[in-house]
Amino acid sequence: MSTVTQQRVRARPAHPLGPTCLTYTPNGKQLITAGSNSVVRVYTTGSDGEPTNIDDCQENNLAIAATNDFFLTGSEDGTVRVYSLETFLYDKLLTRCTLPIRDLALSPDGNWAAVASDEIEVKLVDTKDMTKVIYLRDHPKPAKHISFHPSGSYLAISCTDGIIYVYSLTTEEPELVRKVDGVIRSLETEAEPSSQVIWHPDGRAFAAPTATRDIQVISRFDGARERSFGGGHMGDITSLAWSPNGALLLSAGSDRKILLWETKTQKVLARYDYSNVTNLAWHPYENIVSFTTSDGELFIYAEFILTDASKLLEKPLQPAPFIHDPLSETSGNARKVVSNGYKDATVARERRRGTPDTLDDILGSDLDADEADFVSDDDGAGYLDGVNGYGKRSNGHLDPIDGVNFKRIASHQAWKPTLHQPFQPGSTPWRGNRRYLCLNLTGFVWTVDQDTHHTVTVEFYDREFHRDFHFTDPYLYDKACLNDNGTLFSCPAANGSQATIFYRPHETWTTRADWRTQLPVGEDVISISLSESYVVITTSTNYVRIFTLYGTPFKVYRQKSSPTVTCASWRDYVLTIGNGPVGGDGATKLLYTIENVKRDEVCQNEDVVALTEGAKVNSVFFSDDGDPCIYDSTGVLLILQHWRIPGQSRWVPILDTKSLDRLASGRKEETYWPVAVAQEKFHCIILKGGDQYPYFPKPLLSEFEFKIPCSSFMPQQETGEPTPNEGPILEECFVRSSLLLSLLEDLISATNATQVQQTAMSRREVEVDKTLLQLLNLECREGEDRGMKALEIVGLMRDRNGKMVEAAGKVAGRYGRTVLQEKIGDLAEKRLMGVDEEEM
Repeated sequence: MSTVTQQRVRARPAHPLGPTCLTYTPNGKQLITAGSNSVVRVYTTGSDGEPTNIDDCQENNLAIAATNDFFLTGSEDGTVRVYSLETFLYDKLLTRCTLPIRDLALSPDGNWAAVASDEIEVKLVDTKDMTKVIYLRDHPKPAKHISFHPSGSYLAISCTDGIIYVYSLTTEEPELVRKVDGVIRSLETEAEPSSQVIWHPDGRAFAAPTATRDIQVISRFDGARERSFGGGHMGDITSLAWSPNGALLLSAGSDRKILLWETKTQKVLARYDYSNVTNLAWHPYENIVSFTTSDGELFIYAEFILTDASKLLEKPLQPAPFIHDPLSETSGNARKVVSNGYKDATVARERRRGTPDTLDDILGSDLDADEADFVSDDDGAGYLDGVNGYGKRSNGHLDPIDGVNFKRIASHQAWKPTLHQPFQPGSTPWRGNRRYLCLNLTGFVWTVDQDTHHTVTVEFYDREFHRDFHFTDPYLYDKACLNDNGTLFSCPAANGSQATIFYRPHETWTTRADWRTQLPVGEDVISISLSESYVVITTSTNYVRIFTLYGTPFKVYRQKSSPTVTCASWRDYVLTIGNGPVGGDGATKLLYTIENVKRDEVCQNEDVVALTEGAKVNSVFFSDDGDPCIYDSTGVLLILQHWRIPGQSRWVPILDTKSLDRLASGRKEETYWPVAVAQEKFHCIILKGGDQYPYFPKPLLSEFEFKIPCSSFMPQQETGEPTPNEGPILEECFVRSSLLLSLLEDLISATNATQVQQTAMSRREVEVDKTLLQLLNLECREGEDRGMKALEIVGLMRDRNGKMVEAAGKVAGRYGRTVLQEKIGDLAEKRLMGVDEEEM
């Protein structure tokens, strides 16, 4: 793009040589500049006259911010002062710092002023009450720039350590919600290059200059790097500014250029030759750009854009440049949202026709003129005013009604229940141009958007058993499953092509074993799963399609619960989840079905997924022993017990991540991304900093022991003395061991048990009895009055050879509980005689 040859505007001497700053008032009526002298100048928009000078300011004003009624100046002496725009006089001292002020920012409502200085902390000062001050101290070094979100809910700080800190201001105590590293440079506060964050007007992203002289857009939601404006400047960037509607971006650099970028394409539309520019500002409503230079000059550039780009300024608010914009794209999993609300009152309603026997039809409508106006408005009461097109008197003479008449609207609204949205277990949404398609204990599959195509990488944890592979993906796969046998992919229907399934085995003894198949026209993939025996597909038409591992269609049937949500599989078992009846909270209940497709047996038919009110399923998978598990949005991991017996299944919580010991102090705030349940542990990825999904580089896996929420635990004591926790810990251990024993018994009864499994079940029974023996020891130690519970504990023992019950009697004797010892002896004799426990 060649340099624009517009007529150069006249420079206005505003201040002496040195740093110069400027800002528009929100209404655009005034432009305020400040510099190294003690004069602040206020220019009136559209006027070529002399500005209003305010001469009693401090020397070396380094920052300025304004509302429609007042403006703030921040000077090198560390003071922030308030000046009135009505009287153009000094009003008050807002705050004072011990070191020079570097930047100021006002919240959109003008109630709070953010103050950055060479001190480490950033102040938030109430502009109406200077005694109300909030301090932001989670950044380790001084802030060079600060910027309020358009809503005032967030404050972004460009720190001198080269990290962007984003604080949430929605609570009484501001919270650091994100740190963005690797974008801006590490600059001293007085450095001329800029590292300032500028929020896009739609509030979903912000832009910042990078060390490579590019401009990077960062998502507010997850801190991901989105589109970038690159290759424009040959020198350091000194200032940035979005147009009011976000359609254009201005940047100034030390290469003596001002560049005009189009937001949508990230291309340079025009170049302007201006040197030493330190600050840029768009007029809030008009095609005017103003900027100042380090020479103390001010340029007010009316009709700044004369090319076709001026039409971009006339558009409504434009979206921030995302790589995968959730506002502009529709996932294959998404469903069309049915809009509820008011009927369009602008649509003309046809006048009601009369019936064949109406009075007008019988008598005719041609009345005499005298008869037509037989009602005379002789007293000015308005009887005949405002008759509308339907022959009815209007309500124009009435006062407007405040608010909304919900009684009238309710008759026009169609209530719709809240549906659980479909999802693919183990996959993440786009973050920048990358996303994970699958994450499990075998490995992970991730894809990169290259604009014209994708590149897919499959990596394994055990690289001695499998080799990583990488390929170019022209089909744009959006779902994947991975196990030891192969990798399954699917892509949505797009550009006239049908939804496609692709399976690639890891090993084969033939030349080609991968296969690809297309779904019927109009049918899209909702979720996929892969087991050792089958490929399972759930579709947008609520079909469940089952293929063998090498592409032979095995079954097709329609899921009863719909719309479908997700699926999982293990060996010959298939679990499908769909929306069911509506609950009391207005949301549909999730229903699941488990079927053995090989034997054509339904284990559980349309049973309810046990969730608390408002909770959602985040992931569903089978454990390494083949038990269905779900992880919900409240952080609870549940496993399905007795699921092979129809009508006997129940969801049992085996871990509540919010009650983990690592979170007991309340200092850590983290969530967990579920990966698998294996070896009686929960494998997950720890997410910090408010992240909801794992990102790159490849995250490390963590594992947690099961811990069934039975009762609250008191803080542990460091001494060796018994603690109040000992009883609850043993009780939880008993419940957990009993559950794991039950799951193992169900597995052995449903399969051909191996010797290893039989040994494991015997060992598990001994562990349960040992736990009960420890509980008995604890009760006996507490005193004779705990004898009833102690005897009950002995009755819970599964001991079949009498050794554990005999040991229980010895424990009672050691503590001198003779009565309890006698009753334990009686219990042992009854068991030896084969008396049923119910008879005891």
